[in-house]
Amino acid sequence: MKYVLSPGYTNSGPDHWQTHLENTYTSFERIIHDNWDFVDRERWVQEIENTLCLLDDEIIVIGHSCGSNAIAQWANTDSPHKFKVKAAVLVAPANVDDKHLPPDITAQAPLPYNKLPFPTLVIGSDNDPFMSLKVLEDLAEAWGAELTVLPSAGHIASSDGYGVWPEVAELIEEFTKTSLQKK
Repeated sequence: MKYVLSPGYTNSGPDHWQTHLENTYTSFERIIHDNWDFVDRERWVQEIENTLCLLDDEIIVIGHSCGSNAIAQWANTDSPHKFKVKAAVLVAPANVDDKHLPPDITAQAPLPYNKLPFPTLVIGSDNDPFMSLKVLEDLAEAWGAELTVLPSAGHIASSDGYGVWPEVAELIEEFTKTSLQKK
């Protein structure tokens, strides 16, 4: 099993929980985007495809913010590699449809509202400045995802106290074990 991290806008810095996962476990690797400072929807989706096509393993994708959105957008393509993805954990998707957010991320709009083709866990917060709780709930429902809401967790990023976050590894392990047993 390979765990593939899809960071969001500006990448996940050295104290981000995704970076800690990548540095702690050998089975984790990161999708690399040519431009981390502008979320080009088509390009980010293609860069996910480029990464996944190189892997022969079964894959769990783990996104944060615009990286979560990019996974959902990729899942709505005709990729011949979707069968490799056994589950997704999408943390703090950003509401790129909200025109009040910076244009560097709203370029990723629109969010897809189709059921995702693999078991999905969405983890969000009740006070995320980039996603209202109502839109998060609607999005998780549309994606056919389980939803876990963390109280007062902001955007679930380093600046919100989510650098070393051992619970995320537990959430990923528990969700993937349960979802793979259901198949």
